[in-house]
Amino acid sequence: MGDAGEIRLQIAGTRGEEADIDTSPATAVPPPISKRLQWWALVLVNIVFVLAGQSVATLLGRIYYDQGGGSLWMATLVQSCGTPIAIPLLLYFGRRRPKSSRAARPPLLKIAAIYAGLGILLAGDNLMYSYALLYLPLSTYSLICATQLSFNAVFSYFINKEKFTALILNSVVLLTFSAALVGVNNGSDGTNSTVPAGKFAAGFALTLSASAVFSLILSLNQLTFDKVLKSDTFYDVMEMQFWSNTAAALVSVAGLFIYGEWSTLGREMHGYKKGAVSYGMTLAWTAISWQLTTMGMMGLVAAVSSLFSNVISTVGMPLSPVIAVIFLKDKMDGVKVLAMLIGLWGFASYIYQHFLDDAKIKKILAESSADDDEHQTVKLATE
Repeated sequence: MGDAGEIRLQIAGTRGEEADIDTSPATAVPPPISKRLQWWALVLVNIVFVLAGQSVATLLGRIYYDQGGGSLWMATLVQSCGTPIAIPLLLYFGRRRPKSSRAARPPLLKIAAIYAGLGILLAGDNLMYSYALLYLPLSTYSLICATQLSFNAVFSYFINKEKFTALILNSVVLLTFSAALVGVNNGSDGTNSTVPAGKFAAGFALTLSASAVFSLILSLNQLTFDKVLKSDTFYDVMEMQFWSNTAAALVSVAGLFIYGEWSTLGREMHGYKKGAVSYGMTLAWTAISWQLTTMGMMGLVAAVSSLFSNVISTVGMPLSPVIAVIFLKDKMDGVKVLAMLIGLWGFASYIYQHFLDDAKIKKILAESSADDDEHQTVKLATE
């Protein structure tokens, strides 16, 4: 990952250790083409994981409810229990870590407390998402979830001290307006899904709250990388993802037993409309899909930035309404289409702002490289 430092700086902006990158002629030279291709291949694989995993996971989550599943804590558990899939990667990158980075880590107790806190927060967020998906059609749920990008901009401003420009403000306003359109047009929720009557307001509020908490978690992750770990290598990101999700899974298991839902799982499995095997496969593939989504998002955090990771996650939101219309026969009337278009406009404003930031960084790097070359030429001439 270190060989792609220059590309990371251009895409992600200056943050954390990238802020200290030397711009001397030796480091200003772009990495070999093969290294660039490897870096872009890694980014593209992670993007596919996020987009495909997120779309499949939300679809399977809705199918779970439609086919007779009713355990909210089980729906919460499958969002974080797929962590064993990440163990091979964690071990692989752990062995490749430099010994110096191991010695510079904060106290174990401090790291454990942070990961446990993030895990508890994540479990609560997953539970809100489980309730929201139960109360709303998938298309409506996905459109409201797009507001996480505006929440991310706000939390990044206050927690991570990132700038809040006119384009970012425009994005926040548009995404908020898009969610408001869905909120005031709850009569358009025609669907074949088994959505409880009279729960639209609760589902709307829970989806907004879950989106806000998810954005808060991403900002807290970034704060942990910058202020506590002072590193965002792939191993650090995978470690945080693994332990925080493991903590969230333990909280979900505790909820499953405390609220007595574990005793109903046998009846739920045998009463599942598609059969017991389909019940197990739905839960298993939901867990795998969510884990691939999380690994993709964490991979993008390591390769680019948490902001870019959230942006890619938001890109996938318009895919879910289309999937819901095709597979779940959700109603997609004019108001929902308008809300989706406004949301895409808000997303485009957000992307354009980062495009301008990247262009500015590239210009600064180019000018710095030119100044260093000129200085080196003068130095050689005087010798």
